[in-house]
Amino acid sequence: MGKLQEYLKRKAEAMAARRQSWIDQPESAHITIQASSTLAGVTGARPTRMGEALVVSDSAPGLAGHALGPTAPEMLLGALASCLVHTYVIQAVVMGLDLEAVRVDVEGRLDMRPAIGMQVSPPSPIQPIHYRAHLEVSGATQEQLQALHEAVEQTCPVLLTLRQPIQVSRQ
Repeated sequence: MGKLQEYLKRKAEAMAARRQSWIDQPESAHITIQASSTLAGVTGARPTRMGEALVVSDSAPGLAGHALGPTAPEMLLGALASCLVHTYVIQAVVMGLDLEAVRVDVEGRLDMRPAIGMQVSPPSPIQPIHYRAHLEVSGATQEQLQALHEAVEQTCPVLLTLRQPIQVSRQ
């Protein structure tokens, strides 16, 4: 029995129940997600509410921060890593694979000059972004592992959002 077997069983049951509810009520599969952040006085830290969780983001001391939490770009990479891990779990359950462990490492390069008003043409996003998935899957063939990677790449919402141009607007 794998290390995650009990969790994967609960996950499969929850997914089956969710699948049925979305078959019965397809509109309930579309959800609105929200995040909100504010500046916390003298520290400059930014308490950020994401769903029911509160995370404090901050700048490094070189930008008058206190390193009280991750920077916003680190939170973006963390969101990608977390979403990839979760998607590997979901797809392993869908494929009936015995996932024993999963870790995803993400890294990217960011030119910080525009953050302080320096002109860089053109200003660039965090790029390139790379991730590496570390998986332990009992009894999986190379073909099954490849299929798992492909399923994750086709279904991870944060990965898909970063890879496809999307509209972000100020209201």
